[in-house]
Amino acid sequence: MHALVEWSGFVGAWLLVAGPLFQAAVELDEQGDHRRGLTRASDAVGPPPRLSPWWWLLPPVAYVKQRRRQAAYRERIMDALTTGELEAFIDLSSTATGWALVASGAFFIAVKETWELLETYEAPAWLLPVVLVLLLALCAAYTVVRVRWAHGVVDAKRRAAAGAA
Repeated sequence: MHALVEWSGFVGAWLLVAGPLFQAAVELDEQGDHRRGLTRASDAVGPPPRLSPWWWLLPPVAYVKQRRRQAAYRERIMDALTTGELEAFIDLSSTATGWALVASGAFFIAVKETWELLETYEAPAWLLPVVLVLLLALCAAYTVVRVRWAHGVVDAKRRAAAGAA
């Protein structure tokens, strides 16, 4: 019975990781039109200014200079967005942040549950990072496959409808 409980916790924790990753991908994909404003603003502002590699001989100075350049570039991008585009970007950013927090919390639970399962079977400690990387990759791969599948189904339906018309 102990093993069944350990496996249930392990599987449940990893489902809690896969679920938010998948939901985030779906919701962010639905908001794809909102990214157009950010692309337009980025094209209007141009590429971010580059920092001379020589500054990295003094890493603290280079870090501060790079952060200031990035902040100024972000501000120019935000100024180039219309009010509607800015609202859409903030919605997109909030959605991404929310799902990232949920998936991160679930991942930490999955780490604990994975460790406990490995302890139950007296597996070596080096196996934990290997299993974590593999399962995280599996969760990400599931999300990619499902989103691509959904796009493929919709695209095929559109092509069929266009061919029938």
